Amino acid sequence: MKNVTKAVLFTLLGFSTHSYSLAQEQTSLMETTDLVKAGTKFVTLLGNQVSVGEKAPNFKVVNESFSPVELTSFSDKTVLISVVPSLDTGVCSIQTKRFNEEVANLPNDIVMLTVSNDLPFAQKRFCKAENIDKVKVLSDAVWRDFGQKYGLLIKDMGLLTRAIFIIEPNGTIAYKELVENISSHPNYDMALSTLKALTTPKAVSPAGEESTSSSENVSDS
Repeated sequence: MKNVTKAVLFTLLGFSTHSYSLAQEQTSLMETTDLVKAGTKFVTLLGNQVSVGEKAPNFKVVNESFSPVELTSFSDKTVLISVVPSLDTGVCSIQTKRFNEEVANLPNDIVMLTVSNDLPFAQKRFCKAENIDKVKVLSDAVWRDFGQKYGLLIKDMGLLTRAIFIIEPNGTIAYKELVENISSHPNYDMALSTLKALTTPKAVSPAGEESTSSSENVSDS
């Protein structure tokens, strides 16, 4: 227990020490100004925008114990990443609970992550209060590595914008939704249909040729 406490204290000290250098680094990040709104005004997103079909950048976040977790930790698995600004807000709470409930309807080799810039303490408290026990809730508050590499960090707010990503086992980004307004819900049905289509076993024809699931199967999911 003492070792865990020391690790957390050292992490917090490092977080405080590097906060100024992080601010300096963010001034040199790419800015995108016309993709997401807060209310009626566009916000500026910092970092590199990624696209479907590209290789998903690896990133480093932390879990509830401040232990580093990387995307490469889930190699060879299909990964859905649900990104929220803050778990303690209405839409973010509903979004997280919705995906937590959906895990039971999905194959075991699918990993669902929720990422926010909430501190791990707050995330742990939220998960306990809301019985979030299926999705892995991770924090980008220490290094802002995920937000910067995926172009999700909201300038002057320190929050991540709302988004959904699905990454295939080979590391390719198969789905991306950057929700147009921070206060809006993502398209749950589209994300889940895409996820199920990607993980549905391919049918084998009598000739031995593989065929993928049809678009009808996606829409009916």
